[in-house]
Amino acid sequence: MSQKKRIYVLDTNVLMHDPSAVFRFEEHDVYLPMMVLEELDAAKKGTSEVSRNVRQVSRFLNELLEANGANTLDKGIALKRPDGLDLGRHKPRGHLRFQTTASKANGHNFGTVIPDNQILHAVLQLREDHPRTPVVLVTKDINLRIKAKIHGISAEDYENDRALDDLALLYTGVDLLKPEFWGRHPELESWSERGRTYYRVKLKRDERWHPNQFLHFGDDNQVALRVLRVEGGKAVLQIVDDYQNNPHRVWGISARNREQNFGLNVLMDPEVDFVTLLGTAGTGKTLLALAAGLAQTMDQQRYKEIIVTRATVPVGEDIGFLPGTEEEKMTPWMGALNDNLEVLASPQDSSNWARQATNDLLSSRIKVRSMSFMRGRTFLSRYVIVDEAQNLTPKLMKTLLIGAVPGTKMVCLGNVEQI
Repeated sequence: MSQKKRIYVLDTNVLMHDPSAVFRFEEHDVYLPMMVLEELDAAKKGTSEVSRNVRQVSRFLNELLEANGANTLDKGIALKRPDGLDLGRHKPRGHLRFQTTASKANGHNFGTVIPDNQILHAVLQLREDHPRTPVVLVTKDINLRIKAKIHGISAEDYENDRALDDLALLYTGVDLLKPEFWGRHPELESWSERGRTYYRVKLKRDERWHPNQFLHFGDDNQVALRVLRVEGGKAVLQIVDDYQNNPHRVWGISARNREQNFGLNVLMDPEVDFVTLLGTAGTGKTLLALAAGLAQTMDQQRYKEIIVTRATVPVGEDIGFLPGTEEEKMTPWMGALNDNLEVLASPQDSSNWARQATNDLLSSRIKVRSMSFMRGRTFLSRYVIVDEAQNLTPKLMKTLLIGAVPGTKMVCLGNVEQI
């Protein structure tokens, strides 16, 4: 092996998290201790996502063994991308190795004989067998990484599916324009169509915009713009609607700041099928999404009904099984929905009877559904609100998006700081 090539030892939790992890280390070799296989076997039964991932790992390993034969185990099995698996930019060129002998590494006391300690022993033995090749333990268990570093073992987190390490770098969908913006674009074209004003500008080097990105000057007295299209080195911009003024209220709700105004613009646009609203608690995410959904369902008749769902992740102790139908079981999880629905259905000058009647009418057009029964569903002309979306796994989010057909709007609300 060359000095540049490394051997990555995968912990069980990495494969439980991503069953295709063995194929994502490009030219480097992947090593699986026998204890990892034992833990995978113990977790294969069940209907949870972890159990399904474990069974998929077993299928991948079985395909590799059948294709290469058991006689090649000592030299390692060449890793090749399985048919139908999209690895993106990752092209496996290394080998898969298994622990075939008992660990004889001495000089380290790990305490109790538990799976993690046996994995550490296997890493030390591997490092002794290949002294000229860097050996790295990959695990999502932070305590195991701490123990590994205490004993001089290089350990890393599995970060293949991590988009960002710093939340401050997360795409906001908003960009601040320079005061000299208009002067920088003397070739600007403008026109009006259906009561809206549009501009076409030639992009400068520092203007890397994306469709549906919002642009502002930092002053509420100046216009704000929205990027409609970016093509051929030019961008088409549109002046955003002002939902901060009372005449443009959405189901009685007006935006209280610039960000809420931008949110209502994309929520009310039928051309935008997927919207994500990120913000801390109390920033109006659920209220805006619900108001926009009611306006487009009840007034504009654009959607047949509103479907609200969320991941049932408790904050404290679980309260156990809940009786009743699907909607009755979801009621305790929909406190935020009911609170905001009371605000939207309760004008200050209406009577108690009128408020209750309005609330009942709105509730008849809102369906609460459990995330557990979303697989295989198709949403046709529906306005779908996914609350607390930060608690969803990538696979669960993909399952929801697959069920959305043209004519359906998907709105995801969440706070990534709560992950």
